Amino acid sequence: MNIIVIGGGAAGLMAAGTAAENGAQVTLLETNEKVGRKLFITGKGRCNVCNNCDTQGVLQNVPVNPRFLYSALGCFSPADVMAFFENRGVPLKTERGNRVFPVSDKAADIIDALFTWIKHTGVKIVHETAEELELADGRVTGVRAGGRVWTADRVIVATGGVSYPQTGSTGDGYRFAKQAGHAIVPPNGSLVPLVTPGGCEALMGLSLRNVQVTVFENNKKIWSDFGEMLFTHFGLSGPLILSASAHMRHFGSKGYHIEIDLKPALDEKTLDKRLLSDFDQHKNSDFINALGGLLPRKIIPEVIRLSGIDPRAKVNGITKAQRAALLHTLKHFLVVVSGKRPVAEAIVTTGGVVVKEVNPKTMASKKCSGLYFAGEVLDVDAYTGGFNLQIAWSTGRLAGLSAAQQEEG
Repeated sequence: MNIIVIGGGAAGLMAAGTAAENGAQVTLLETNEKVGRKLFITGKGRCNVCNNCDTQGVLQNVPVNPRFLYSALGCFSPADVMAFFENRGVPLKTERGNRVFPVSDKAADIIDALFTWIKHTGVKIVHETAEELELADGRVTGVRAGGRVWTADRVIVATGGVSYPQTGSTGDGYRFAKQAGHAIVPPNGSLVPLVTPGGCEALMGLSLRNVQVTVFENNKKIWSDFGEMLFTHFGLSGPLILSASAHMRHFGSKGYHIEIDLKPALDEKTLDKRLLSDFDQHKNSDFINALGGLLPRKIIPEVIRLSGIDPRAKVNGITKAQRAALLHTLKHFLVVVSGKRPVAEAIVTTGGVVVKEVNPKTMASKKCSGLYFAGEVLDVDAYTGGFNLQIAWSTGRLAGLSAAQQEEG
């Protein structure tokens, strides 16, 4: 069995190694000089390998087409992923939110393990850009790349989405899928910075740690979590915001805003006591000079603006109602969100090959014999926490196994 895998990312490497391990002759076409380039930047360079949960836990974190993944996760679960890497000399650890990382905190260790494995299984790596599929009589017969045709019995497309194009994710997989008769859900960014009306110039560069962010869709609360975020010239970024963005999927038809609890460790009663104590120390000061012990300097003018209190009012003249308004602002700092940054800035692409045209038990195309798909090129994506890489490992594993079988997938 002669198999070509297009794309040397997480899904492609897993598919190539698996197919080779199961007796196939495998050629991996990769544009970049090195495989796994996008893996280098996952988890801030630490590589959030997967999530230490069961299959159901993964599916609960997949908002788009989770049912499509049942067979893939059954074939290669989070426990299987962890065993795979540990058996290849990469000790793993589980952190907050069940996120799994290499003990070394180095994504390079994951890539090295994959690279050593595929070389050991006999995968031939060719650094050429796939240009188009070769098709004949309703089946794929090879791939045109580097000015020549590479013939194949089966082709696995694992080209990723369109996020981070500098890593080679240029959307070519969608073009190959269309060539073979597949429909594509238009790609959009998920896990991407957010844009606010007019940007956040006054707060640009301010990083907030240990805050709680709550997302509202048409004034209905849809998601909340704790962590770190950043104000930018265009709006909002940082780990919490990227996670929040995955839940904001209907810009244009629905309105979104977020509320930031600037002091989540203090309930309102405790925070009010803190305010009274601070006010007592600054009773003869202007209000704008009384919040330095409570908040970062940069955010104080904005908090005061939202509270509606005159910044030059004397602290000893602030009423109970004004203090209540300040308290509400501290616990519900409001930011309207108008959209997302371009998909090229996203960590993950939502959209891709329509999954009803792909056999979920094999990852084989229902439109073109001998063609398989794996990873982000499919219209399946998840929230942060290692779930997107899990999808890549699982679909890659299943595609590789299925393509290597003599029977058509």
